[in-house]
Amino acid sequence: MTDIREIAQLGAPVLRQKALPVEYPASPETQSIIAAMFATLASTQGVGLAAPQISEPWRIIIIASRPTPRYPYAPLMEPTVMINPVFQALSNDMVKDWEGCLSVPGLRALVPRYKSITIEYQDQLGRTCSDQLVDFPARVFQHEHDHLEGRVYLDSVENNHDIFAESEYFKQFAGTTTA
Repeated sequence: MTDIREIAQLGAPVLRQKALPVEYPASPETQSIIAAMFATLASTQGVGLAAPQISEPWRIIIIASRPTPRYPYAPLMEPTVMINPVFQALSNDMVKDWEGCLSVPGLRALVPRYKSITIEYQDQLGRTCSDQLVDFPARVFQHEHDHLEGRVYLDSVENNHDIFAESEYFKQFAGTTTA
């Protein structure tokens, strides 16, 4: 059985370090980290996870959009492992929407993100994959990609008034937002 890892919390040095490229995606070590990420993410109400969040300094993310109590309107998509991911905006159009983070519990904030992006990454076998993401999945990808760059979503907030306690967010916005 795979261990569920502790999620690094804001202030942990690993969350502020640029993650390292994965040289051998199919290696047993990489596969072990991915298995721990899947187990950890499955134990939460999150929709994505980056390796630094389980204190692994590697460029690996999992996007697993699904409706949860934290994100009731999230679209359902197959969990996808992305190793050494990169992205490019398809346009300069940005949208502000609410985000939370397993590494920053208890808060939500309005964060501007590109509406549509192209992504490229390696899968668990090391094959190069590419895709286009729009709206919520694009937002989740950009959020997780920030973790690989040593950033958290609060770094992108434009105004401190856009930061809410999660309890207040749910009081004011439950049922009115997609993120």
